[in-house]
Amino acid sequence: MNKKLLKNQKGLTLIELLAVVVILAIVAAIAIPAIGNIIENSRYTAVKADATNIINAANLYYTDTPGASGSVTATDLIKFGFLKSTGKLPADGTSVAKTELRITTTVKNVLKGTILFKGTSLEEINKDTKKGSDIDSEYIVGSKTD
Repeated sequence: MNKKLLKNQKGLTLIELLAVVVILAIVAAIAIPAIGNIIENSRYTAVKADATNIINAANLYYTDTPGASGSVTATDLIKFGFLKSTGKLPADGTSVAKTELRITTTVKNVLKGTILFKGTSLEEINKDTKKGSDIDSEYIVGSKTD
């Protein structure tokens, strides 16, 4: 009777369990770097979206303030109620020139490198196809320089 009970027991052998663990380790080794790249890419996309928001807020400011000239800072846009937040961009070091609505700022500590907007227009931001995971030192969005 005892032999009959042992034959009906079911379970995993040690080799089967080891095979499952090895498969899970391989899947994790592939997935973890991919997830890291997705996070870096979304951070970079968020920085570009913040720059776009500031340019659009400056456009509203210049439309509502026809006598304004020169550049407007992100701090002023917040103070005058045209912008709620600068997101990841620094409020003090960000300005938008009235001519062709070009943004100038430096973004640090968001990605591995530094992102520079040097008189960059909305069109140049939208044309940029660089991925955040590709930025490892200093990257200038657009082609115009100060």
